[in-house]
Amino acid sequence: MIWARLKSYFETSLAGLTQPTRSDWIFALRTVSAGLIALLAAYALKLDHPQWAMMTVFIVAQPVAGMVLAKGFYRLLGTLAGGLATIGITSVFGTNPWLLVTALSVWIGLCTLVSSLLRNPEAYGAALAGYTAMIIGLPAFGQPHVIVDLAVARCAEIVLGIVCAGLTSRLILPKLAADAIISRLKRSILDLATYAGGAFSGGDPARLAGLHGKLITDAQMLAEMRTYARLEAPSFATRAHPVRLTIGQLLSALSAARALHSHAAPKNAALIPVRSELQSLVSELAATHEALEDTSPWVTRLDAIAGKARQMPDASTDQDDRVGTITRLTIAADFAEAFKQVLRGLDALRAPVTRPSRSNRQLPALVVHRDYPGASRNAIRAALATLAVAAFWLTTKWSDTAGTVILVAVVSSLFAARPDPVRVSWGFFKGTLLALPFAFLVGQVALPALPGFGWFTLFVVPILVPTALGMANPRTVGVATAFAINFLAFLSPHQAMTYAPGPFFAGSASVLVGILLAIGVFIVVLPVDPWRAANRIVRAMREDLARLCLHERVPRRSAFESLAYDRINQLMPLLQNAGRKGDAILGGGVAAVTVGLEILRLRAAQQRPSTPTDTALSIANFLRGLARELLFRATGDPQTATVTVARQYAASLSERSGGADMLQIAASLRIIAAAIEDFPDFFTRDRG
Repeated sequence: MIWARLKSYFETSLAGLTQPTRSDWIFALRTVSAGLIALLAAYALKLDHPQWAMMTVFIVAQPVAGMVLAKGFYRLLGTLAGGLATIGITSVFGTNPWLLVTALSVWIGLCTLVSSLLRNPEAYGAALAGYTAMIIGLPAFGQPHVIVDLAVARCAEIVLGIVCAGLTSRLILPKLAADAIISRLKRSILDLATYAGGAFSGGDPARLAGLHGKLITDAQMLAEMRTYARLEAPSFATRAHPVRLTIGQLLSALSAARALHSHAAPKNAALIPVRSELQSLVSELAATHEALEDTSPWVTRLDAIAGKARQMPDASTDQDDRVGTITRLTIAADFAEAFKQVLRGLDALRAPVTRPSRSNRQLPALVVHRDYPGASRNAIRAALATLAVAAFWLTTKWSDTAGTVILVAVVSSLFAARPDPVRVSWGFFKGTLLALPFAFLVGQVALPALPGFGWFTLFVVPILVPTALGMANPRTVGVATAFAINFLAFLSPHQAMTYAPGPFFAGSASVLVGILLAIGVFIVVLPVDPWRAANRIVRAMREDLARLCLHERVPRRSAFESLAYDRINQLMPLLQNAGRKGDAILGGGVAAVTVGLEILRLRAAQQRPSTPTDTALSIANFLRGLARELLFRATGDPQTATVTVARQYAASLSERSGGADMLQIAASLRIIAAAIEDFPDFFTRDRG
């Protein structure tokens, strides 16, 4: 029965690996080779725990070179910080075991707090600094005189693994993050063109919904790659900000295409030629081979379409709803402009590096969102869980429980900030459980009988290569990584392997129990609710919009967009498995950017000398009302008059004046009203 379940787990973990790509094979062979080199070097240097060098290779292994360097760099920083903290804590509290484990638990809590407030890969380094102190401190328990030697040895082993992984990732058929960003951005542009073509022609809703979700997911991956590319090559740092804005423009174009699809008005005479030209352009682009090799023809055409869309239609056209016509033309112009900026962003990525502009930028009247309630919860939970298991260890004097304490600290800190820590931790447990029989057969049966590095390579490579292939597959990366790390941890390769099943199973059991306890902690102690974290970000976005309405200092468009898209990047991982409800929230987030840009247009119109005084006063009153609705109206409360006022005031402006400026103000009001009507739940305060 046990073997049947293990077989089932193994088959599940390797699902989707029947046809690995060439890139997957390169990654797998490169990672295993780097691990063997690291182990051989650790043997040559006579390090006490050579398995840590090889484990580090698999811990920092990533398909993209920049990701390896980023993870390795912050792993090194985290290890150094954890080692120094261990030395300091042991020096102060080493004589009192209860104070020592309490101080270590508090340190883990503090590092988890910092980790939860940061982003990858910085967050990984902060979490590592916490549990590294426990990994180093517990083996030296009662022997404070050896703590410095243990810290130095651990750092040496990890540095060796990082160096081997980093060098091989850059020297052996490297896959660079900068190249991966360009490749993925190209695919996203083509997907956006396909989506827009369907949206402008009334395409299949199910297919459009699928493309919409895929584009949002790809935007999230592009945002993550941006950080890794900056560490991979310092020359990429000057292009990191344009990448962020390009991702934002891609989402803006997606939002505009969706709005034109939702508010099609197919018989609108003024909009028909603009929509037809846009549909023709995106359909051509999506169908043309190598269409993105030269973007200049597409940029020129988009410029022309945007200019045409911004022209005021003849007064006789769509006389019944002239503001509606101008509103749709404005959205069409915004789509063309955003699509053009995405293409220019692609060109900027491919262009030679230029010196960054030193022009002063006006800082936005906005703040970066930090989830302090969630971070505090993660910190308290990690500290209490570690302290509780450590107290059990001290009370019972059960030596094998030390491994349990370490695993509780590792899992409760490392996975604390994940949207679904229980699912991630369970995948880690499955990978660990799968590793156990393989480690026993190799480490307790084969290698004691056939010692030597050659035999070790012969036994281990057929196991680790398929595992590394699993690490290259997004569907199985969690289980496969846990398998690789714990296979090597259980195996504990040394030059002289001995048969010792008792300590092997005792240590393995403590690891498995530690992971299960950490999972129990995630379930029982201050359980995570991704919706609460998402609602806090949504609330911050509504506050951003209210601040735009009321704040005396108006930020530049690029500054607002940059921070708004950063908020969306934080939302995406929380909602990626939330189905339609999550898609609605993400759609509302992108629509909120559109609302913010229209607010900026209204603020600019309000400050223009040519704007009549009564119009400027009416705009100010509307913005104050909109701010009240964004801040105070809760889900389920009666609809306020803000949307109605926006529509009525827009109609009044069009009746009083046919001037282009007044009609553009009316169009901005209509766009804001439409966005709030399309995503009512996003723009109302959650009662929870």
